[in-house]
Amino acid sequence: MSRPSFPSLDPASIVSTRDAVHSYAQILGSWRHSCLPRRKHWWQLAILPSIEGLTTGMIQSSIDFKLDLDLATNCLRGSVVGGSVFSEPLNGRPPSELAAITREFLLANGLDPTHAPPVKEVDHSTVGTPSYSTDVAESLAHVFRSVSGAMNTFRSDIREETSPIQIWPHHFDLAMMWLPGEKIAGQDPMDEEASDKQMNFGFTFGDQSISEPYFYITSYPLPEVLPNVKLPGGATWHTHGFSGVVVRYSSLKDVQDPGSYLIKLWDQLLKVGQREMKTNKSS
Repeated sequence: MSRPSFPSLDPASIVSTRDAVHSYAQILGSWRHSCLPRRKHWWQLAILPSIEGLTTGMIQSSIDFKLDLDLATNCLRGSVVGGSVFSEPLNGRPPSELAAITREFLLANGLDPTHAPPVKEVDHSTVGTPSYSTDVAESLAHVFRSVSGAMNTFRSDIREETSPIQIWPHHFDLAMMWLPGEKIAGQDPMDEEASDKQMNFGFTFGDQSISEPYFYITSYPLPEVLPNVKLPGGATWHTHGFSGVVVRYSSLKDVQDPGSYLIKLWDQLLKVGQREMKTNKSS
């Protein structure tokens, strides 16, 4: 099996393109939100990494359709069962334009209007991104593929439940959740957000907490021993904005095999979770 490559990223030069792709991803997320039934932890809201970039995957509603952000060929593409397709160039265009074209296409192909995102409730910017770079956009897709590949390898040996490996349109992070299957005492068991024990393994291209691309590992509840775990070089304990282990993407340039490094770190911290967060301590 070939190892996924992790391309170089310049944190300063990706910002405008990252923000544009983020806004385009929210178009895809709005359709999953409006058309799919609720899943626990709101998994129906997330979109998926694909070979070309990002995708809704198949959405089965009043019609069956799929939306793709193809960052390799610089387009938003939609397809409906039966053969109808559309393809619109991205080029930093205002998200509102692409959202309107998507809506018109799906309604013209038989989508029940009640299944469409309410126009007044979906805020798609009318501002374009003149500095949009197709090369940077393709690099973002490359990184998502590489991280997703490492996560797939990591979760292949996990016996407990894991979430899909998915991209959250609101925060624009790729993440996977581990669920040991136990509840937190004193929390409403019907509220899975508050009551499910969990660990999250994720990656983002930067946010208000850390301005550059980084990996994160968080735990809920937080085992007392976790902040004191001895971490490999490049990994640190972070407490500003959230508490968890952080690896800045830039530190991977000093690692011979970034995928193996990440998998080993994830596995190390998962074992802490399995030991400390399960009533049955055996992993």
